[in-house]
Amino acid sequence: MILRSLLYVSLLLGSAQALAEATHYPLTIQSCNREVTFQQAPKHAVSHDINMTQMMLALGLKPQMAGYSGVSGWKSVTPQMHSILEGLPELAAKYPSVETLLDANVDFFFAGWDYGMRVGGDLTPQTLQPLGINVYELTESCAFVMKRPPATLEDTYNDLRNLGKIFDVQDRANTLISEMQAQVAGVRKGLPAERPRVFLYDSGEDRAMTSGRLGMPQALIDAAGGRNVLDDVEASWTRVNWENVVERNPQVIVIVDYGEVTAEQKMQFLLDNKALQSVDAIKHQRFIVIPYVQATPGIDNVLAVQTLANGFHGG
Repeated sequence: MILRSLLYVSLLLGSAQALAEATHYPLTIQSCNREVTFQQAPKHAVSHDINMTQMMLALGLKPQMAGYSGVSGWKSVTPQMHSILEGLPELAAKYPSVETLLDANVDFFFAGWDYGMRVGGDLTPQTLQPLGINVYELTESCAFVMKRPPATLEDTYNDLRNLGKIFDVQDRANTLISEMQAQVAGVRKGLPAERPRVFLYDSGEDRAMTSGRLGMPQALIDAAGGRNVLDDVEASWTRVNWENVVERNPQVIVIVDYGEVTAEQKMQFLLDNKALQSVDAIKHQRFIVIPYVQATPGIDNVLAVQTLANGFHGG
């Protein structure tokens, strides 16, 4: 079964939403290892990256947004997203500056560590809060600033739940979460016990950009009935040597499709890489391609689970 993007399902929720208690401000929300207090729902919000922008649009928050950032510079937008983004300005193709946010009168920034923010950088919760800009951090990215357990789909549900509270749209958030949970449960039903060894390839030639146990791909591979060969690596998005990949001998390679280098070019690079010729996935040419928006935390994670499960188990 081909699952529709939940971004479009969410637009049809309407009266089907289960009523939730309205937000009472001031509201305090846990964001990574700190608490953020909102005196009211944000009115000029900015989301960074395609996955976080998609989350906010799925919750119907376009009227409360001043724009988004970090999408066109990475060529990660899907054709379906073009019409949804129409009328919403992109404030920066890659990384916004503090001045960019101030010029747009932004009062809320939804971003993550390594998703628009970096430790010690100009754009952090600590630099923006004194300027009247509250920051909510992507849950999966908290691994960069605190110790936390392996990534799960609950990370995405947690973000949607918190956005629902912050913007007083809990009904939409709860309904969307329930829809996602039901679709994942449907995919997982009847999965075989055998779990193929899986390596995720994001990019890189000298070394491979991939994901350890703290990144969302860990959760996606696990939910689809596979085993991330780097599930013992205490890192989110990280780089590894090709020797590590050969040693783990993955049976399937998942390629993240985005950027200047196409998925086909990435695949050909792996097939031509002399260091990988003994790897089972290379010998049998077992590749699965998923777009960036499905590989990073967001509402299309359920589509990734469906695609991966089919690829792992021949569904």
